[in-house]
Amino acid sequence: MLKNMAGIGIEGPVETEAPDRLSNFARIAVLLVAAFCWIVGAYWQTAAEIAAIWWRSDTFAHGLVVIPIFAWLVWRQRDALDELVVAPSLLPLLPMAVAGMAWLVGQISGVAAISHLALAGMVVLGLSAVAGREISRVIAFPLAFLLFGVPVGEFLLPILMRYTADFTVAAVRFTGIPVFQEQLHFVLPNGRWSVVEACSGLRYLIASVMVGTLYAYLNYVSTKRRLLFMLVAIAIPVVANWIRAYITVMIGYHFGPEFVQGFIHIIYGWVFFGIVILLMFAVGARWQEAPVAAAKPAAVGASVPGRERWMRIVPLALIVAIFPVAEKLLAGTEQVYPRQLSLPNAAPQWQLRLPVEPDARQYRPTSAGHRAEAYGDYADRSGASVGLYVAYFAGQQQGREMVMYGNRLDGVERGGWRRIDTGEEDLAFGTVVHSAMRRNDRIVDLWSWYQMDDRAVTDGYRAKAMLLMDRLSGRPDASALVTVVVARDGSREDSRRLAERFIASHRSELVGLLDDLADRR
Repeated sequence: MLKNMAGIGIEGPVETEAPDRLSNFARIAVLLVAAFCWIVGAYWQTAAEIAAIWWRSDTFAHGLVVIPIFAWLVWRQRDALDELVVAPSLLPLLPMAVAGMAWLVGQISGVAAISHLALAGMVVLGLSAVAGREISRVIAFPLAFLLFGVPVGEFLLPILMRYTADFTVAAVRFTGIPVFQEQLHFVLPNGRWSVVEACSGLRYLIASVMVGTLYAYLNYVSTKRRLLFMLVAIAIPVVANWIRAYITVMIGYHFGPEFVQGFIHIIYGWVFFGIVILLMFAVGARWQEAPVAAAKPAAVGASVPGRERWMRIVPLALIVAIFPVAEKLLAGTEQVYPRQLSLPNAAPQWQLRLPVEPDARQYRPTSAGHRAEAYGDYADRSGASVGLYVAYFAGQQQGREMVMYGNRLDGVERGGWRRIDTGEEDLAFGTVVHSAMRRNDRIVDLWSWYQMDDRAVTDGYRAKAMLLMDRLSGRPDASALVTVVVARDGSREDSRRLAERFIASHRSELVGLLDDLADRR
């Protein structure tokens, strides 16, 4: 019949090889998306925390574009990837286990940065493992680019703020204008200025490093030029922010501080930063290198039987899932903690005055995430007064940590109080953090530390390590943030002697306070 139809001009069906329904690149893309969803789903709480930080924080808003840029970078390599075959590898299995352990440590110790970094590492290693070695080589930069999504870098804030303040003051003085500086605050003849977190330049620095790294990858071939441009991308925003702060102060000096406050201040900062970045790219374009045609990769992976190749994904999937399960087992059930905190009884020669009504004229310490807190005034027979603030922490987890961003040993600037001095001091029982806060003509001295068992700790990293060991060994992680407050009526040394005398009289009661709270749980 077909033969007859051909005779009247109708061709019969031609037997051809059926094309694959999916190209190699499509298979790779589907596999990467599936692996990404599996990992993010297993660590959903941590992933949601990262996404929430991207959404609410201007400093880390760049994270919102990291995943789309990653997808675009992979798409650019589609021709090279189309020549490769998926060959899952077990080589990243051990590094993935290390990343999982790091995530677990971060969860137990309440260090969000460790959990976030570990999850990013798990994603990068997991995608590399399921795709295989050859594919990972082709998309090595896109995989590494995912690390820019980790919201870390806030530890640089005090450093950047300090250098910004010092440069601004030095530049203003060089201009011939007298300046009086107190830490991050400085006074000009017609106004007072402060370097706050928004003025640190951290958001400019992080954005510049990410964009500069991407620019270097797309426009340079040699490793040397890429690294040099990345170094420039680090230095330029720091120096540019110093100049921006100086110009802001000079505009405020000549036209009034209100001229550069609020919206205008922020918009001017971003416009200035945008101009600087464009100039950096314009200069960098002069040394742009033509891309080198990549050698056509040979298809690999077909030598391994298909079933065996895909079975390698099973242990990779299991190593991803095991650590969230372990965290649930270690967390146990939520305990009930005391909501009321009783301050130590007054020692001989001292009198505790409670309750203490909030006084807007006095500095009152504060903290977040505590289970309970209390503040009281102790007076000696001479009438000298010492304030004691204790915040109790236990069952510490993210949002309930003693050591976390916002809980400061050197005092919180609020209600018009400004930090004019800070540093560590050695008292009779150990090292504490001293800070001086000023509002108008009033100065308050603070001595603060973390009370952990019978030890006074001032280093946040050491405190976190000790809390982690307590959790892993099954011991209670009860601890306290303690601050002694003395209004400076005479010299700084007079305040110090009064504080030392008070601490020496009540030291044992403070240690016993933690034991009592732990017993009441």
